[in-house]
Amino acid sequence: MATDLHRQVNPLTKETTDDAAVRVDSLTRSFDGRAVIDNLELTIPQGEFVALLGRSGCGKSTLLRVLAGLDREINGEVLVPRRKAVAFQAPRLMPWKKVWRNVLLGLPGSPGREVAEKALEEVGLGHRSDAWPKTLSGGEAQRASLARALVREPDLLLLDEPFGALDALTRITAQRLVSDLWQSRGCAVLLVTHDVEEALLLADRVLVMDGGVIAHEVRVDRDRPRDIADPYIADLRTQLLDRLGVEAPEAAEVEKVA
Repeated sequence: MATDLHRQVNPLTKETTDDAAVRVDSLTRSFDGRAVIDNLELTIPQGEFVALLGRSGCGKSTLLRVLAGLDREINGEVLVPRRKAVAFQAPRLMPWKKVWRNVLLGLPGSPGREVAEKALEEVGLGHRSDAWPKTLSGGEAQRASLARALVREPDLLLLDEPFGALDALTRITAQRLVSDLWQSRGCAVLLVTHDVEEALLLADRVLVMDGGVIAHEVRVDRDRPRDIADPYIADLRTQLLDRLGVEAPEAAEVEKVA
């Protein structure tokens, strides 16, 4: 698998023979002299689904931007697949282009419409390929954004809180869609989220970022689909909330009764 090796000044190209989709070594990213990411280490094997949690401002989105190649002002080394794609919380669709043309935005070469329509069918949006973005619901717009990422056939899919602006029911549908797509595609996924339950329902491994590093991780050893009421999942949820400095609702109720 071809990879890009990013450094602060000179981007290099390197071949890798191990099974890592992402390898980060001694990564530091500073803003105005303050290290938001501080000597961070991270490895994501090929095909693994990883969720990244952390308080606002901890550097989650900064790390994702570095992995996406959108921020190269770094110290350290970052090894990522050349074929990667990003979906953000805002779908970022061009209002003057129909949905199928939005899916092909920035794609190298001159792919035909059938390429876009195949990706749209995969996310359940084939019937809206000729629609204008302003006519899409929030969930449909996010699916169009996912189609735009998938059409790049990524070995690494980066998701920056893609469900944050969706209502509860649409969010559940979108989560299931991403899980199904990941299982069918087999690519590595890094999902940045504030939602602990979402992380536990979707990911193989959940990381907590704090102080500019990966401060904690849990492996979720449960088959999919998962049930948030499963005592094993509930215990992991309490553990992660504690690491994030948030009191679990159940604990709060017990304290109130006492």
